[in-house]
Amino acid sequence: MRPNIIFIVADDLGYADLGCYGGRAPVSPVLDALAANGLLFTQGYSNSPVCSPTRFALMTARYQYRLRGAAEEPINSKSRGNTTLGLPPEHPTLPSLLKAGGYRTALIGKWHLGYPPSFGPLRSGYDEFFGPMSGGVDYFTHCDSRGLHDLFMGESERKQEGYLTDLISQRSVDFIDRMAAHQSSGADAPFFLSMHYTAPHWPWETRDDLALAQEVKDNLFHLHGGNIHTYRRMIHHMDEGIGWVMDALRRHHMADNTLVVFTSDNGGERFSDNWPLVGGKMDLTEGGIRVPWIAHWPATIAPGGVSIQQCMTMDWSATMLAAAGVQADAAHPLDGVSLLPVLQDSGHSFERPLHWRMNHRGQRAMRLGDWKYLQVDGNEYLFNIPADERERANLAHREPERLAALRQAWREWEATMPAIPGDATVSLGYSVKDMPHR
Repeated sequence: MRPNIIFIVADDLGYADLGCYGGRAPVSPVLDALAANGLLFTQGYSNSPVCSPTRFALMTARYQYRLRGAAEEPINSKSRGNTTLGLPPEHPTLPSLLKAGGYRTALIGKWHLGYPPSFGPLRSGYDEFFGPMSGGVDYFTHCDSRGLHDLFMGESERKQEGYLTDLISQRSVDFIDRMAAHQSSGADAPFFLSMHYTAPHWPWETRDDLALAQEVKDNLFHLHGGNIHTYRRMIHHMDEGIGWVMDALRRHHMADNTLVVFTSDNGGERFSDNWPLVGGKMDLTEGGIRVPWIAHWPATIAPGGVSIQQCMTMDWSATMLAAAGVQADAAHPLDGVSLLPVLQDSGHSFERPLHWRMNHRGQRAMRLGDWKYLQVDGNEYLFNIPADERERANLAHREPERLAALRQAWREWEATMPAIPGDATVSLGYSVKDMPHR
């Protein structure tokens, strides 16, 4: 029996924000329970340290660098109406392949892969969509950084009162209820649900902070506000909503055969906890790309597992296709690698070279086994990650041959990717003028 699949993505969540990853506050009892009853990955990465490029990889199960829109770091809300900066509808995607394989598909939450009429969730394989099209919106007014209303049902604007995190959770429960009714009628129609929260992305608003919406409407970066207490409550609101979803699965006796995967689109931002890692969003140091990965699927995953398997976002998309028994499009071979053997045996691991590049600060990185090659601002580094997760002891001069080998491996990989376009943009919301550097 093919599983239902729920892919939950937080926005800018830090590596150590959750209790099951060593978090310092009790913000995530639901996610902690999913990890305790499923599988937790300690060496999992995002495809990028910034949101929309990672989402290209999630959707295609391929390196995002293959598509022009992913060269934006990230896609800016000013690109509304642009016919180039988005996920091409003709490109096979995780939802379109699953849909062709008989799955019912929905995206509830953030899209951030280009705007209609050229791009949109319904054009890339989703049967349903509810959420914002852009990267960041106010939690109450649902307006983007330009003050434009950005909450949609399909491709039509949807005016709806409510705290966005809760709206995403409630709509997801509604979808599960409807899918349960459909399946109980005897239809062979498993579902694929993308739950893409905007939490805990700025602005820093809990469900009790409606009054802040007017205060931040002209600058959603919310540079003058926020604190760790608000930030943690935002995570807790998301965790509560995931609890509502899990309750719905149990109510309909679906939990055992539903693969639930949770992660973040990139590393943490201002108020996040990335310990013991350094850096964060926009950085190819570990804090920008190493993220939580939790998988829960009682029919297949034994409880209490911890995996050291190295993996990245696109591998999970490939895993979901494999779990559904759906083949990739031959014209668009996957870069992602299925992790099904790891889900079936948490002790299983295999060598998995991982590559990154960023226009921002000319960054490049490669992880291979224990070793990581990194370049930032023209400076080269070599780190033994298990021995030095904080990337403080540069071994480049002690291990010149290893450095040269990893540099060459990165260059050989990079030669297989399109060059970064000269007109690609980097959009930074703040700088050291606004707050001290990490």
